[in-house]
Amino acid sequence: MRQNNEVEENKDNKSVSPESGHAPLVLSLKSEAGGLLRTLKLFQEKQMNLIQMSSRKTKRQNSQFEIVLDCHSDREQLNEIIQLLQRQMTIADMDSPDKSCFPGEDIPWFPKKISDLDKCSNHVLMYGLDLHADHPGFKDNFYRKRRKHFADIAMSYKHGDPIPRIQFTEEEVKTWGVVFRELSQLYPSYACREYVRNLPLLSQHCGYREDNIPQLEDVSRFLWERTGFTIRPVAGYLSPRDFLAGLAFRVFHCTQYIRHSSDPLYTPEPDTCHELLGHVPLLAEPSFAQFSQEMGLASLGASDDSVQKLATCYFFTVEFGLCKQEGKLKAYGAGLLSSISELKHALSGNAKVMPFDPRITCKQECIITTFQDVYFVSESFEEAKVKMREFAKSIKRPFTVRYNPYTRSVDVLKDTSSIIALVEELKYELDTVGEVLRRLNKQ
Repeated sequence: MRQNNEVEENKDNKSVSPESGHAPLVLSLKSEAGGLLRTLKLFQEKQMNLIQMSSRKTKRQNSQFEIVLDCHSDREQLNEIIQLLQRQMTIADMDSPDKSCFPGEDIPWFPKKISDLDKCSNHVLMYGLDLHADHPGFKDNFYRKRRKHFADIAMSYKHGDPIPRIQFTEEEVKTWGVVFRELSQLYPSYACREYVRNLPLLSQHCGYREDNIPQLEDVSRFLWERTGFTIRPVAGYLSPRDFLAGLAFRVFHCTQYIRHSSDPLYTPEPDTCHELLGHVPLLAEPSFAQFSQEMGLASLGASDDSVQKLATCYFFTVEFGLCKQEGKLKAYGAGLLSSISELKHALSGNAKVMPFDPRITCKQECIITTFQDVYFVSESFEEAKVKMREFAKSIKRPFTVRYNPYTRSVDVLKDTSSIIALVEELKYELDTVGEVLRRLNKQ
């Protein structure tokens, strides 16, 4: 549940030493029961020491007081707690403390090769081992043990490892079966044609069935052959920056646990039903895979504000996007395609629908507890991709990045030598195109 709180760094003392230091944070809270307690619990969960805490009056709208916290932490800890607070609260003027990508330049670190994802794929912000008190499985000790099992697998995973196969319980398979059966009845009428086309292929090659939960390793191999995407297990929510960074390398961070059986048609978090039924069928579509990767590439080395805008665009496209096909609205967003009630609502004719425009969409509030206030529609994935490319040009970075599919790494283009190397590769590609055209003209 989101709190209407605000968090900001103390503008008079933003610096934190690379190893450790004092990090003043100012929290502007509404006067509501339990708000401060829930906020302080985050620091306890991350084992961060609070040196001093004080309160003062505030002039912020809708707030009556501010809490000033002085905590002792290193850069990594501070960055993690700030991103966790960003996930749950409304943020004012937040700057990232991790600015160490290029010496002497104010650019956040980002992975340069696919194995670098090992450094940022375990920074889980929500859920994972820690379930909130209102989570359906909070009081179920067996369910919590299973969650720990899945989290341990994800946290110990390294690039290049096969994804461990899971022996799912009878109850987990039954829960998956309910979701699979109910949603499968809706897809022919509500899902976009690309989704409908790819789902049977997943049944054929990956064991998508009502009585079987697909294994992530099988799904990853299938995606690799179709679009070059692979799956990486994750324990829970990642920060927008870390999640988008994975997309840049055509890596999709995927949970492996199942929602609680007490309410199979509801989950407060993305589980493997959401991932495998919502996301995977379209990651097997080349045009959609390219659209997802380009969002990820645009995020590398971008400011926190730019990353948040990209994440919001991702939310209203890849998670809750609509498109037009044969004169009708269809869903392609995973959040819709894995939710019976919201899928029906979004396409009921009663929901507010607007044309997708990244400049407008990036300012829309993302809602995770109820239906969205508005949904954005694109004519096609290609149209959405073109619009996102134009929007990405507005992101200010002192360099451009290019994905190298041969080495599965990112080339940073910021000097003459890197540009010359790119031109040489393009010359070869253009020669190939020229040869094909000559052959066609001779026919």
